[in-house]
Amino acid sequence: MSVGSMVSLDTPWVQAALGLVILLLISLLLQWLARGLFTRVLAPVRRQADPRIASVLLDPRVLRRAAQIVPSLVVQAGLRFVPELSDRAVALLHNVAAAVTVLCIARLLFKMLDVALDVHAQRHRDDAAARAKSIKAWVQLTQLLVVLASVVIMIAALTGTSPLIVLSGFGALSAVLMLVFQDTIRSFVAGVLVERNDMLRLGDWMEMPQAGADGNVIDIALNTVKVQNWDKTIVTIPTWRLMIESFKNWRGMQESGGRRIKRSLMIDAGTVRFLDDADVQRLRGVALISGYLAEKTQAVQATREQRQRELGPELAQLPANQRRLTNIGTFRHYVVAYLRAHAGVHPGMTQMVRQLQPSAQGVPLEIYCFTATTAWVEYEGIQSDIFDHLMAILPEFGLRAFQNPSDAGLQQALARGLGSPASGGTGAAVRGV
Repeated sequence: MSVGSMVSLDTPWVQAALGLVILLLISLLLQWLARGLFTRVLAPVRRQADPRIASVLLDPRVLRRAAQIVPSLVVQAGLRFVPELSDRAVALLHNVAAAVTVLCIARLLFKMLDVALDVHAQRHRDDAAARAKSIKAWVQLTQLLVVLASVVIMIAALTGTSPLIVLSGFGALSAVLMLVFQDTIRSFVAGVLVERNDMLRLGDWMEMPQAGADGNVIDIALNTVKVQNWDKTIVTIPTWRLMIESFKNWRGMQESGGRRIKRSLMIDAGTVRFLDDADVQRLRGVALISGYLAEKTQAVQATREQRQRELGPELAQLPANQRRLTNIGTFRHYVVAYLRAHAGVHPGMTQMVRQLQPSAQGVPLEIYCFTATTAWVEYEGIQSDIFDHLMAILPEFGLRAFQNPSDAGLQQALARGLGSPASGGTGAAVRGV
């Protein structure tokens, strides 16, 4: 038998092969026509239809994916017209084309979900509250379900069996599947609870020291939460950890409009003393506490007169029997007035100046208030301005900030002691230090 007779057009397998090639070319041609039809005819419909639905269903990327379904459908419908093709080959090719159709539909659904995520981000770009509610986790979960469903249907299509039979086969592997997808399942449950309880949003300042996270939340996905730290590093946290470990969300501070200042000024206990009449008279010129000192002066004078009547002039003159103002108490009232008058301090939030337990480092005077802004740079500037002023004005009240003596300070004290005849030498200098 010659080679020419084997490849004759009358040969059954040649006719079948030519029929399949022609069918494939027709399917590709119809795909090209469908893509042009979708993009040109449906574009005006997209502008007139409901933007919430049309922006997803009639997106050009979705229409291109929809056109990719046409070839497999054409092949399924045209296999019966291919000449000299056995029933077994028709059934096999039909099953393959059906599986490809399922794959194309799954890819179409994937693209629709991606477009929906992009449309949500663009539509709520200027709406901070809506933008903070991420739907990425739900989109990824839906995509995962699409993958599982498409795999089951494709296997059923290839084998020519019912999807229920395939699912029953997967039931025997449920333990393995649970082990493989345990993190995904836990993360999904945790993501639902986090969103349900509004525990975390995009843009929140999140602090989770055990995970090395301290910054803004930039992404909330099905399995992970991404946090961009203040040093611009990015920490990826499994979503399920948010439900079994504690973390701090600073959203309440950001929404309140004020950020807390809680810092102590250490006062040297050796400088705490009573104010004499000259000190009171001098400090009455300070506008912030002039009214306070006037009121206190009258109260002190009334108490002194009462003590004189009760104890007599001689005993009333004893320092222990007199009521006097202290420099640290006056300074504390000055700080309160200063905070109330400061433009950077929030007037509607707690303002308090209190004295804490004295220690070896001095007497802590704690300033507790809130700034009128939550911006980090402005907050630090306001806090620094407050303490710059308070440390600089301490000498006006006869106070001094406590500082541990350094080697240079001891050397200067010794030098001053040795150079002064009245100091009594080195021993006196050391005792003075």
